[in-house]
Amino acid sequence: MKFYHLKQLSPEEYRLLLRRSETDITRHLNLAMEVIDRVREEGDAAVFDYTEKFDGVSLKEKGLRVREEEIEEAYGKLDAKTRDTLEYAAANIKKFHQEQLPSGMWLKEIEEGLLAGEKTTPIADVCLYVPRGKGSFPSVMLMLGVPAVVAGVPRIAVCTPPGPEGAVDAATLAVARILGIEEIYRVGGMQALAAVAFGTESIPRCHKLTGPGNAYVNAAKRILYGVLDVGLPAGPSEAIILADELADAKTVALDLLIEAEHGPDSASLLVTHSRELAEKVARVIPGYINKLPEEKAAFVRKVFNNYGGVVLTEDLEDSIKFVNDYAPEHLEVLTADPFSLLTRIKNAGEILLGPYTPITLCNFLLGPNAILPTGSFAKTFSGVSVHDFLKRSSFGYVTGEGFKRVKEKAIHFAEVEGFSAHAMAVRERDS
Repeated sequence: MKFYHLKQLSPEEYRLLLRRSETDITRHLNLAMEVIDRVREEGDAAVFDYTEKFDGVSLKEKGLRVREEEIEEAYGKLDAKTRDTLEYAAANIKKFHQEQLPSGMWLKEIEEGLLAGEKTTPIADVCLYVPRGKGSFPSVMLMLGVPAVVAGVPRIAVCTPPGPEGAVDAATLAVARILGIEEIYRVGGMQALAAVAFGTESIPRCHKLTGPGNAYVNAAKRILYGVLDVGLPAGPSEAIILADELADAKTVALDLLIEAEHGPDSASLLVTHSRELAEKVARVIPGYINKLPEEKAAFVRKVFNNYGGVVLTEDLEDSIKFVNDYAPEHLEVLTADPFSLLTRIKNAGEILLGPYTPITLCNFLLGPNAILPTGSFAKTFSGVSVHDFLKRSSFGYVTGEGFKRVKEKAIHFAEVEGFSAHAMAVRERDS
């Protein structure tokens, strides 16, 4: 496990620590451009070719769209315990996101005769991107699908990579059925984003695509920004466990593994001013890693020698400063009084307080959304919410008397900015 002594890092070393997997993303931009160009020009044919090349699956006979009977079959083949768990999670996530719904419309009299307001409407369509590369992720389907449904989006599509023989993950399809989402395509990666951006023979264009992905997906998002709304930057998983000297080393070690098992490009850091705690964690964590399946254990080992490890700080204040600089996707606070730090933490996708709130709970079923900004974008972005699927339109109304009262001020303002037509439209208007 890597140890970073924060005080001893050079400015360049500190910058690289904050960048995490960003360097991997920039490496893939040329390939992403090639894929996007071909899909735009060739449509389905290019999607089929790249799916066979990248995923090892031929979809020409099966087709890109998942049939309704496949969705029903997937739901039916799940055991009762899994179905019950998915239904339970969906209910909790729905309750949380319903609280985010704004009032549909408001109107305020700015002054007598001048009225202004705002109305909220759902976006027309969205494609939800549900990854599959390293496992089954019905939680992503829940975290994207529930707020889209709660927001009332009329058309909700899903793109998710195919597994062997073109099958789509059964749990993901089951969640789609629970939420009433029927438009699902068995395609992922850069070719999926390009298909959604430009449309193909089988996949109608969407105005927005949102969901997490690997470095390749994020490279494609970067290129397609401006062609479609690519949602928040949600790349490889990352987490910080912020702990003081009173934290339990076993709890810290266990929770460091949570996001690290997502893949080798993940980041998982213990940030603490307690060398004693850090050393205890370093001693106990290998035993827990050895209990994991070998594939997951290999991911974790690579993470702790790549973008993860321990950041040793001078004191709790220093730790908080680093957290705000790093702006993690997930943050766990394992300190003597975690609530006292809540207002001091400015940049984090989510903040989980105390030893009984591991990232696991929020990833799956507590209610808050687990699709969160990565790569330090928590400084300016929030996690996925109902608001991602809504848009606001302002409106105004001025009475004749109100117009007379503000007419000269409006003319003067237009003249200050040099807009003659603006001024003339007010000056020569009958009132």
